[in-house]
Amino acid sequence: MSLILSRYCEYAIQALLVLATKKGDGWVSLSDITERLNAPEQYMAKILQEIARKGILDSRKGPQGGFKLRRAAENINLYDVVNTIDGTEFLDKCVLGFDDCNADNPCPKHTSWGMLRDQIKETMLKTSIGEMAEGITKFKPLD
Repeated sequence: MSLILSRYCEYAIQALLVLATKKGDGWVSLSDITERLNAPEQYMAKILQEIARKGILDSRKGPQGGFKLRRAAENINLYDVVNTIDGTEFLDKCVLGFDDCNADNPCPKHTSWGMLRDQIKETMLKTSIGEMAEGITKFKPLD
């Protein structure tokens, strides 16, 4: 598990990367996704349905069904995915958990965490699933 993201969110991002490597406009089956990620099928089904409910994916049942990106991978940024799955509240909260931490009453890490938090958010906003998919070598792209 990563330091910031849940395993659930990591799987969501990885599934979107699989879908972003799909050539053409066809559907990708749940089994194709889980096979490429070596992920539990029922767990991945829940994740993909949640992403579909949030408008990032389309889903279709049946033998010719599966999942596909609702919009171009270049138009889906990492922030959207993280916000959909884990939320982005960690970017607004005190790193030490103090409820009253603010510019007028800062905790010992307020300034340094604020700069890091801003960098994390900016990186997530500027990083698209399409950009990440271009550099992926972990699995063969789908035909």
